[in-house]
Amino acid sequence: MKVKTKSKKVNKSWLNDHVRDPYVQLAQKEGYRARAAYKLKEIDEQLGLVKPGHLVVDLGSTPGAWSQYVRRKLSPGGAAVGALDGTILALDILPMEPIEGVTFIQGDFREPEVAQQLEQLLNGRKVDVVVSDMAPNLSGIPASDAARVGHLVEIAVEFALAHLKPEGALVCKVFHGSGYSQLVKHFKESFRIAKPVKPKASRDKSSETFLVGIGPRTRAPGAG
Repeated sequence: MKVKTKSKKVNKSWLNDHVRDPYVQLAQKEGYRARAAYKLKEIDEQLGLVKPGHLVVDLGSTPGAWSQYVRRKLSPGGAAVGALDGTILALDILPMEPIEGVTFIQGDFREPEVAQQLEQLLNGRKVDVVVSDMAPNLSGIPASDAARVGHLVEIAVEFALAHLKPEGALVCKVFHGSGYSQLVKHFKESFRIAKPVKPKASRDKSSETFLVGIGPRTRAPGAG
């Protein structure tokens, strides 16, 4: 495996850590495409968000680990294939290998034609859970990266407020650092319950964390 990097030592260290990572090993064993599945699993087991019969939308779904987890959760026997009690709609700018029972749209849902495709699939139904693992390509410039992250979070919140059921939930990836407190404030204004969660599956070195909003407010304070 060859990966171009300015520092071979840093790259080798990361690869060694990645290979030895227990969640990477577990994902390979259990057939998940990425260790990220266990982040959503921990959040879901803690808060009980995804239930049989639910309609779930996965934003930023590629490579598909979160959709895989939801698919198994909605399966009567917890299986990766076969019967499915619920609906999963996944979207990403990047392509995603098919997952049985998951309807995938490739494109940016901020674009009218992509949003229209999603609206047609929803067919007027309200969503039970929105999960967003969206993240921008980071530049290394803190202020710029914070703005990019914040923009994606705001888009996910806007989508959730427009489409969630009254007791529906949004799980959204964010990063500690510049702009984090504003995002927490935005969640508290947008949902009746707002919780920050740092799953054990999220690496200690990572600034990544997750915000969970439950019970969308019909109109966020200060909106309009």
